[in-house]
Amino acid sequence: MAKNSIPSAGAWLASASCLVMMTAGASAEDMDAAAASTLSADTIIVTGTRQTARTAFDSLAPIDVVDSELVDGTTSEDLLDTIAQIVPSFKVQRLPLADGLVFVRPATLRGLSPDQTLVLVNGKRRHRSALLGRNGSQSPDLATIPSFAIKRIEVLRDGASAQYGSDAIAGVINIILDDEPGFRGFGQFSQYYEGDGENYRAGVQGGLNIGENGFFVGTFEYFDAARTSRTRQRPDAIVFQEENPDLDVDDPVQRWGQPERDGFRFAWNSEIGFSETVDGYFFGTYGEGEGVSDFNWRRPGTGVFGASSAFPDFDLADVYPAGFSPQFGQEDEDLSLSGGVKGAIADGVFTWDLSVSRGRNTIDYFIFNTINASLGPDSPTSFDPGVLEQREFNVNADFVYRWAVDALAAPVNVAFGVERREEIYEITQGDDASFAIGPGAVDGLPTGSNGFRGFNPQQAGEFEQESYAGYIDVEVPVTDQWTVGLAGRYEDFSQFGETWNGKISTRYAFTPSLALRATASTGFRAPTPGQLFSESTGQGLDTVTLEVFTSGRFSPEGPVAEIINARPDATISALSPEESENYTVGLSYKSDYGLTATVDLYQINITDRFGSSPSFSLTDAERDALTSAGVPGANTFNTVSFYQNDFDTRTRGVDAVVTYGTGLGAGDLSLTAAYNFNDTDVTGGELADNEIQSTLLEDRLPRHSANFASTYRLGPLELFGRVRYYGSWTDRSDNADGVIFQSFGGEVFVDLAVAYDVSDYITVRAGAENVFDNFPDEATFQANRGLIYSRNAPYDTDGGNYYIRLDFDL
Repeated sequence: MAKNSIPSAGAWLASASCLVMMTAGASAEDMDAAAASTLSADTIIVTGTRQTARTAFDSLAPIDVVDSELVDGTTSEDLLDTIAQIVPSFKVQRLPLADGLVFVRPATLRGLSPDQTLVLVNGKRRHRSALLGRNGSQSPDLATIPSFAIKRIEVLRDGASAQYGSDAIAGVINIILDDEPGFRGFGQFSQYYEGDGENYRAGVQGGLNIGENGFFVGTFEYFDAARTSRTRQRPDAIVFQEENPDLDVDDPVQRWGQPERDGFRFAWNSEIGFSETVDGYFFGTYGEGEGVSDFNWRRPGTGVFGASSAFPDFDLADVYPAGFSPQFGQEDEDLSLSGGVKGAIADGVFTWDLSVSRGRNTIDYFIFNTINASLGPDSPTSFDPGVLEQREFNVNADFVYRWAVDALAAPVNVAFGVERREEIYEITQGDDASFAIGPGAVDGLPTGSNGFRGFNPQQAGEFEQESYAGYIDVEVPVTDQWTVGLAGRYEDFSQFGETWNGKISTRYAFTPSLALRATASTGFRAPTPGQLFSESTGQGLDTVTLEVFTSGRFSPEGPVAEIINARPDATISALSPEESENYTVGLSYKSDYGLTATVDLYQINITDRFGSSPSFSLTDAERDALTSAGVPGANTFNTVSFYQNDFDTRTRGVDAVVTYGTGLGAGDLSLTAAYNFNDTDVTGGELADNEIQSTLLEDRLPRHSANFASTYRLGPLELFGRVRYYGSWTDRSDNADGVIFQSFGGEVFVDLAVAYDVSDYITVRAGAENVFDNFPDEATFQANRGLIYSRNAPYDTDGGNYYIRLDFDL
């Protein structure tokens, strides 16, 4: 079947189902009830607009509204997985054995970089994770937010830097916390069909009213998830076992799958009325977690097991006779606090909001079952490689004036405000053994904790950036049918200077049910202090030679960049902001019988995109120069790279969403079909002439993705089904000598569930995600590593996952 056929069929099925229900004799009352359950179109939104009564259907830009029932209906404790299953343009990868990325996973909206999507909580900017991911992206970690605390999620699929500032190139995700009184909770168990990945989840939420206008809602959630493994024994491990039958070699020697994870998360949302026109609010989240994952197996006889004249009587094979797979993990802590005072004057004609927000994300790494080979017998086997921390402090003053103009259909909404932001990125050095250069280094033995080298004193430090901004955002109801929006923002950053951005948007209603909407805007993403100044090293496995190689990523303004710039064909430059132009045009439709539909075309042009430079293979002379410059472990580096602004892209796509709700028999039926086409092309910069890097960027994610969901409610019984489609994509395998590609076809996953209200207070739900236990094609170019399915897949590759859940609501 052609890769386009499944999304088209899904959209057709949604429309056809609507027609069937209309002709099935559904009563007007049934249709009204079902239409009321279609939340996305009629929900009052707060994202992408500062108009107080704007609905998703009335929005000047495309926006998805995901309610709490959909959020609670997925098995994963990770909010990233939840959004990815519901919003086709949002993708997330697992990335096993990928250092910190296995715990802080990258997610993309419309195929763009993870940090090109702005994340808000209750309309306030969320702080970033301390981890710098692939190509240096540094985005908030949505997994630290308890999903049980969420009232709804608003996903603005449009550029919004002129309204919100840096990062809002692909769009904005705004997470709205629960604010309703009551007491509820849940317990859940899930496990993969393969018998692993057991996941225990539990949560409780309590809320109460405070006075006439106030409330407090607190949510606690706990999870404990076991590892998964979709692995075959490595061929070299099989040979090694045959050659050494007296040894007990683990099978498999390294596990490809999800890490072991446990943790808890807490969220609160509160508001209190100081007077009839002034309210105070305070909300936040706090969480702690811990995780452990395998690294590549080190086979006896390879580099780390080498001999040294510095300790001739020491043999690492005596410590690890069957080789070893380092165990890498992290302890993480995340805190977010936001509070302020807001009020209204003249019956709401003028409103104001003064707030402060503080966020902190801390990652404390550990690694064990490994060695610093250069220390020989003096090396420990467990290390603390260091700590990463991101801290942010924001101060905002926001105002809205509803300006009554006699000639216009309604008041002009004039929003304006100022913001001051501070970002601090801190690296704390690891224990001495984790980065030490021992006496064995002169014989070529690897230095530092093998698998993940500790941060040394030269890498440690505190780096900061502050910015000041002012904005104005105006919506003009020119007529009853036509609305125009204009926004502008000025921002000044301490590290690179100022930037101006603007946005124009419009909506014209042909009828009360059909409207045309369009936007055009400029945007930007400022480099963070971590991207500007931090440095790190890592190790990989050549899939051909099965030798471990060491690479380093360094600041573009440091001594390593100076040495590489001595090459006649190299130019390493200081970082500057990414800049974008966004264009969107679409139609929205809402009937009076429960059918809503939207289709939006978009184009996003980004210049000076941020990424990793090509890796520079070092010469012996360059390694000597790096050693003389005081770069720790320079003698063991194979390659070095830098973050750079080095390419331009154009992304074009289509988003289409159809929802329908109606009465069916004695029950209610709701249907949703969503489709995304997304195509990115490299249009300039260093990557334009680099076929390998261009392919990685353009084909790494499916161009086509879709889902079709159906829910039928009959008294206490609810049936749910969802079909998810992911189109073809291309994977890579990195080797010391280059990159190998493999193409993967489209995949379909089916999710089914049934829920039953045992009483007015208790509901039991059972189901399975990927109910038919579908797996993608095998990753043939990575088989030597024991991996079966691609580590870069844009979907879960662990197979079917069943679950049972009990909810109570008192």
